[in-house]
Amino acid sequence: MAATSKRGAFGSRLGFILAAAGSAIGLGNIWRFPYTAGQHGGAAFILVYLICVVVICLPVLFAELAIGRASQMSPVGAFARLAPRSPWPLVGALGVITGFAILAFYAVVAGWTLGYLGRALVGRFAGAMTHDQSVAAFDAISGAPVVSIALTALFLTLTALVVRSGVQGGIEMASKILMPVFFVLLVGLAVRSMTLPGASEGLRFLFHVDLSKITLSVVVGALGQAFFSLSLGMGAMITYGSYLSHDERLPGAAFSVAAADTAIALLAGLIIFPALFAAGGDPSGGPGLVFVVLPSIFHQLPLGGVFAAAFYALLAIAALTSTISLLEVVVSYFVDEKGWSRERTTWLVTFACFLLAVPSALWGSFLDWQSVIFGNYALTIGALLICLFVGWKWGVGSALAEIARGGAPLPLGRVWGLIVRFLAPLAIIVILAGVVGLIPGVEF
Repeated sequence: MAATSKRGAFGSRLGFILAAAGSAIGLGNIWRFPYTAGQHGGAAFILVYLICVVVICLPVLFAELAIGRASQMSPVGAFARLAPRSPWPLVGALGVITGFAILAFYAVVAGWTLGYLGRALVGRFAGAMTHDQSVAAFDAISGAPVVSIALTALFLTLTALVVRSGVQGGIEMASKILMPVFFVLLVGLAVRSMTLPGASEGLRFLFHVDLSKITLSVVVGALGQAFFSLSLGMGAMITYGSYLSHDERLPGAAFSVAAADTAIALLAGLIIFPALFAAGGDPSGGPGLVFVVLPSIFHQLPLGGVFAAAFYALLAIAALTSTISLLEVVVSYFVDEKGWSRERTTWLVTFACFLLAVPSALWGSFLDWQSVIFGNYALTIGALLICLFVGWKWGVGSALAEIARGGAPLPLGRVWGLIVRFLAPLAIIVILAGVVGLIPGVEF
């Protein structure tokens, strides 16, 4: 079944790849990946992360895209079509709720990127800044209620303007503009960072693997980061897969998305850590790495003000391509299941999301709570249920048949089936055990 004109569809394979890659490439790559790698020892974490992407997350990505394309529906309708008269549509509902809730707190952090971009453009990072001054600057944006709420509203409005225009006219067109700009900025910043005096120590931190640093905590952290980075378990890839034509070769498209996402994460590390070590910074700076640590070292870099503006522009674009996909998950549900118009749905959902985002903009503890509940628990549980659905309900054979449509069967299909049925669920259960503290010494 082809996607209906009412729902829309991607106009090209390139459009799908850029949009799906944009969904996966976001703050998880530019903000979360570097500080998580920094906290877990650098190269050891990255090695485990790469293994997790290839062995666990890529198979789950195939599963989500197959569900979406086979059903040509949003997450709730997808499970209802593939498993009618069963409780499985509740898994799709969980994805919609998770996407909505993640968007609410994600938009707050995304709004901070606009605030920092504005400060960079007016030269606020050109002069020397102590750590305390950097903390004060962060508090001036994140801790000021009016500023934080206004930035959140602005970012949600930008997101809505893209989504309201539809799949081809909005999401695909925006992706074809934003992603090339993003890549140019990313590569340019990485090259500049790697040529800084003292950058070699940052490169050593990223690529000199010390196997003794690979602990259970590192494995759980890397696997959780890989799921978060690839937007798995939240319905985004099911939704984007539903806009993909049956004539397209699914394996190549999925490989391209995973490869782009992984390359971006590594390039983000090549921007941050060489610059950090060149200025004598601490790689284990935690979540405040890009908002507190980096601003205090920009002035030490040649053309630091330009570097800062380009970096926060990069961060804002990455955030926007992800918020677009999160909003689309919810909008597609109401368009598919309730028959609402895209225009009406986009603005209603955006307004509702803004109301949910206000507490996160006002209280950091509420944002942290939302991040844990939906960014850790709900997302991971969703990925687990998707694996169980494909492996044990819909069936590996049916999924492989869908993946093969378009004339490109999945290599090592039997191995993929074993991963989806056994290895991936087990790995996700380990993540959940780490999240709830059942594994001593593991932090997530």
